[in-house]
Amino acid sequence: MNMMRGGNMQNMMKQMQKMQKQMQEAQEELAEKKFEGSSGGGMVKISISGQKEIVDVQIKEEVVDPEDIDMLQDLILAAVNDALKKVENETNQRMGQFTKGMNLPF
Repeated sequence: MNMMRGGNMQNMMKQMQKMQKQMQEAQEELAEKKFEGSSGGGMVKISISGQKEIVDVQIKEEVVDPEDIDMLQDLILAAVNDALKKVENETNQRMGQFTKGMNLPF
Protein backbone atom coordinates (compact mmCIF):
# COMPACT_ATOMS: atom_id res chain seq x y z
CA MET A 1 0.00 0.00 0.00
CA ASN A 2 2.84 2.37 0.81
CA MET A 3 4.31 1.83 -2.66
CA MET A 4 1.00 2.72 -4.28
CA ARG A 5 0.84 5.99 -2.37
CA GLY A 6 4.37 6.87 -3.44
CA GLY A 7 3.51 6.15 -7.07
CA ASN A 8 0.36 8.24 -6.87
CA MET A 9 2.25 11.09 -5.22
CA GLN A 10 4.98 10.95 -7.90
CA ASN A 11 2.35 10.92 -10.65
CA MET A 12 0.56 13.86 -9.02
CA MET A 13 3.84 15.81 -8.82
CA LYS A 14 4.48 15.18 -12.54
CA GLN A 15 0.98 16.41 -13.35
CA MET A 16 1.50 19.52 -11.22
CA GLN A 17 4.82 20.28 -12.94
CA LYS A 18 3.19 19.85 -16.34
CA MET A 19 0.32 22.16 -15.34
CA GLN A 20 2.78 24.72 -13.95
CA LYS A 21 4.68 24.75 -17.26
CA GLN A 22 1.43 25.16 -19.22
CA MET A 23 0.36 28.01 -16.95
CA GLN A 24 3.69 29.75 -17.47
CA GLU A 25 3.39 29.38 -21.24
CA ALA A 26 -0.17 30.77 -21.15
CA GLN A 27 1.01 33.74 -19.06
CA GLU A 28 3.82 34.43 -21.53
CA GLU A 29 1.40 34.28 -24.47
CA LEU A 30 -0.94 36.71 -22.70
CA ALA A 31 1.93 39.10 -21.96
CA GLU A 32 2.81 39.26 -25.66
CA LYS A 33 -0.75 39.76 -26.83
CA LYS A 34 -2.21 43.21 -27.51
CA PHE A 35 -5.77 44.22 -26.68
CA GLU A 36 -7.60 47.22 -28.08
CA GLY A 37 -10.26 49.19 -26.31
CA SER A 38 -12.23 51.97 -27.97
CA SER A 39 -14.90 54.52 -27.28
CA GLY A 40 -16.86 57.16 -29.12
CA GLY A 41 -17.33 54.88 -32.12
CA GLY A 42 -13.57 54.49 -32.54
CA MET A 43 -12.72 58.14 -31.90
CA VAL A 44 -10.41 57.02 -29.07
CA LYS A 45 -8.47 53.75 -29.23
CA ILE A 46 -6.21 52.35 -26.55
CA SER A 47 -3.88 49.36 -27.05
CA ILE A 48 -2.82 47.52 -23.95
CA SER A 49 -0.54 44.55 -23.36
CA GLY A 50 -1.55 41.38 -21.56
CA GLN A 51 0.44 42.75 -18.63
CA LYS A 52 -1.99 45.68 -18.48
CA GLU A 53 0.48 48.26 -19.77
CA ILE A 54 -0.80 50.89 -22.20
CA VAL A 55 1.28 50.62 -25.37
CA ASP A 56 -0.58 52.96 -27.74
CA VAL A 57 -3.15 55.76 -27.65
CA GLN A 58 -4.93 57.04 -30.76
CA ILE A 59 -7.25 60.05 -30.63
CA LYS A 60 -9.01 61.29 -33.74
CA GLU A 61 -8.45 64.98 -34.29
CA GLU A 62 -12.15 65.84 -34.56
CA VAL A 63 -12.82 64.69 -30.98
CA VAL A 64 -10.26 67.15 -29.54
CA ASP A 65 -12.29 70.18 -28.48
CA PRO A 66 -10.59 72.64 -26.12
CA GLU A 67 -14.05 73.73 -25.01
CA ASP A 68 -14.98 70.18 -23.93
CA ILE A 69 -12.00 68.55 -22.23
CA ASP A 70 -14.36 66.57 -19.98
CA MET A 71 -15.75 64.62 -22.95
CA LEU A 72 -12.25 63.71 -24.16
CA GLN A 73 -11.28 62.56 -20.67
CA ASP A 74 -14.42 60.43 -20.46
CA LEU A 75 -13.67 58.88 -23.87
CA ILE A 76 -10.11 58.03 -22.85
CA LEU A 77 -11.29 56.55 -19.57
CA ALA A 78 -13.94 54.45 -21.33
CA ALA A 79 -11.41 53.17 -23.91
CA VAL A 80 -8.90 52.21 -21.20
CA ASN A 81 -11.57 50.39 -19.21
CA ASP A 82 -12.74 48.61 -22.37
CA ALA A 83 -9.20 47.39 -23.07
CA LEU A 84 -8.64 46.32 -19.45
CA LYS A 85 -11.91 44.36 -19.50
CA LYS A 86 -10.72 42.49 -22.60
CA VAL A 87 -7.40 41.63 -20.93
CA GLU A 88 -9.23 40.43 -17.82
CA ASN A 89 -11.67 38.28 -19.81
CA GLU A 90 -8.88 36.66 -21.81
CA THR A 91 -6.81 36.08 -18.66
CA ASN A 92 -9.75 34.46 -16.87
CA GLN A 93 -10.53 32.30 -19.88
CA ARG A 94 -6.93 31.12 -20.33
CA MET A 95 -5.95 30.71 -16.71
CA GLY A 96 -9.32 29.39 -15.56
CA GLN A 97 -8.73 26.15 -17.45
CA PHE A 98 -5.99 25.27 -14.96
CA THR A 99 -8.16 25.56 -11.86
CA LYS A 100 -11.42 24.22 -13.32
CA GLY A 101 -12.72 21.29 -11.28
CA MET A 102 -10.05 21.59 -8.61
CA ASN A 103 -10.99 22.03 -5.00
CA LEU A 104 -8.13 24.26 -3.95
CA PRO A 105 -8.15 25.62 -0.40
CA PHE A 106 -7.65 29.38 -0.25
